[in-house]
Amino acid sequence: MVLLCGEVAPVSPTTVPLAAAFGCVAAGAIAAPNAKPASPTAMRDGFAVEAAAVGGASTYAPIFLVPPPPWVEAGEPLPRGSNAVLPPEGWENGTVVMDVAAREGVSGAGDDIARDETLIEAGSRIGPLHMLALEAAELASVDVRRPRLRIIAAGAPIPDTASPMIARLVVHRGGEAEVVRARSEVSDIAQAIRDGSADAVILIGGSGVGRSDHSAAALAAAGELRAHGIAIRPGETAAVGTAAGRPVLLLPGRPEAALAAFMALGRPLVARLAGMQDERPRRQVLVRKVVSLIGLTEIVFVRIRSDGVEPLGGAGLPLRRLAQADGIIVVEPESEGFSAGEEAEVWSL
Repeated sequence: MVLLCGEVAPVSPTTVPLAAAFGCVAAGAIAAPNAKPASPTAMRDGFAVEAAAVGGASTYAPIFLVPPPPWVEAGEPLPRGSNAVLPPEGWENGTVVMDVAAREGVSGAGDDIARDETLIEAGSRIGPLHMLALEAAELASVDVRRPRLRIIAAGAPIPDTASPMIARLVVHRGGEAEVVRARSEVSDIAQAIRDGSADAVILIGGSGVGRSDHSAAALAAAGELRAHGIAIRPGETAAVGTAAGRPVLLLPGRPEAALAAFMALGRPLVARLAGMQDERPRRQVLVRKVVSLIGLTEIVFVRIRSDGVEPLGGAGLPLRRLAQADGIIVVEPESEGFSAGEEAEVWSL
């Protein structure tokens, strides 16, 4: 990780319209400029009344109000002099026949959002419920960090499934992804690495030692190959380096190996570029044992079930099984795995 992310700093903030902020990472804490609602507001349809004026009202002891109370719709400000909303059934034949308490059916000023209240912390990815609060606060724009990653498919097979998957994972974590393809020649891959203005490069495919695998050599030609061959399984042929002043991550071409290496190395890289708060795993119970070899960090894909977490497998996992994965567990190199019923830390995909 140090070889890839040690010199990486968060990208500069950019101001975007609120509608474009969804999925991005907040560059700083975002606070509400004004209280919402600004004044007492009806939470239901009914009659705006002063609670003290209708105290004790019932069908046996109706209260006449002169003038009659005004009707308000949910979301409308309460008229001056009223502090409660009488339900429609509380008004019969020109009289109040129901008791209501002060502030009943009413949202007070600032009840939803207080002035200067923090709506989202710095480094948080802006999700649907954040957008709900930001839109309610009527913010026109916000400052976000949105790292741009160049995804290069080197000599990609047809169909190419790994690079679109990695691009979606980048977007899911608040970044932008540009997918390009390069022929398997060293010069073509090296040029693709140097091109563009992205903040980081992820190169997929050609990472092994086959006769057509030239990605590591291309990374060395384009910049600096810092490490080739990472002690993770699957994903042993991953590599890291730099080129044109930006980090470069080389992933294997097989989908399960590309995904495992991305989760181990690419996910922290995107988070560092976005200035995202540290993601934490959740401890969950395994429904089956996991067996691992000593000496390698093993990435095991898992599916979350109602009774716990089911291990699906790691290296060589078929696509039909990989598609069922909700997360991964990381088996450390000194561990032989986990027993059924034991808790493990699950990282969400």
